[in-house]
Amino acid sequence: MKNLVLSAAFGLDLSQVELFVKSLRRHYNDDIYFLIGPSDIDLKEKLKPYNCNFITAEANKKEISTKRFKFFLEFLREKKFNKIFCADSRDIYFQSNPFDNEYKGEINFFLEDKKIKDCPINSKWIIRSYGNKVYNDLSDEIIFCAGTVLGTHEKMIEYLSLITKQISEVKYKKRLKFLLTFRPDKEGRGVDQGHANYLVRKKLIQGCSFYPNSEGPVATVFYLEKVIFDDQSRLVNKFGKPYSVVHQYDKRWSEFSSAVSRIKENLNIA
Repeated sequence: MKNLVLSAAFGLDLSQVELFVKSLRRHYNDDIYFLIGPSDIDLKEKLKPYNCNFITAEANKKEISTKRFKFFLEFLREKKFNKIFCADSRDIYFQSNPFDNEYKGEINFFLEDKKIKDCPINSKWIIRSYGNKVYNDLSDEIIFCAGTVLGTHEKMIEYLSLITKQISEVKYKKRLKFLLTFRPDKEGRGVDQGHANYLVRKKLIQGCSFYPNSEGPVATVFYLEKVIFDDQSRLVNKFGKPYSVVHQYDKRWSEFSSAVSRIKENLNIA
């Protein structure tokens, strides 16, 4: 049975996902599915040479960060895979096959290098969704990133069902001007991270394993304490082993620009 890399590229162009797909295809031959919109015709055509498949859905681009889980869930209920890596696309590149690691859990989460209380953005997502009491309960937990999750087919369906339910039932409290005009509040983009940390830390899902940011196999680099590259421009963990997945590299661009430029050159990306 095949593995699956599942991601959203809704409203993006090739330049925003080319590094993702080309670096992944260098190491991985199983299925890739992208969630796209009906107007993403050009992107679809340009990704076909990389043997990509597509889920097409109607949605507001500004709300896709939360609505993607519903579309992923519907898709996985119709298909069957071995393991699934559910990932962001715009700010990720691959250094090896993400499935070629020993994972302890039925579903696996990758930690950042700060507690919730030490990150204003993550704190706000939880406070405005769940309130101060829940925030106080969770504030000492280390953040994990909702943009990189790997699990079995069955456990991924369970996770997506739970996070879809949380997003539907627990609304982010928008600022007044957005509430009055029924517009999405841009500060709420990424609130799925708050929902994911809530349901996992409250033990609403079992079979979880967590991986420190400094040890790999996934680096979420926004808060990564040590950025170290080997002589091949690969980001390595504290044991000197290259990470399989590098996420949020654009948030540390001054440190990553040279390495990413070299990787793009090797992949023939302009």
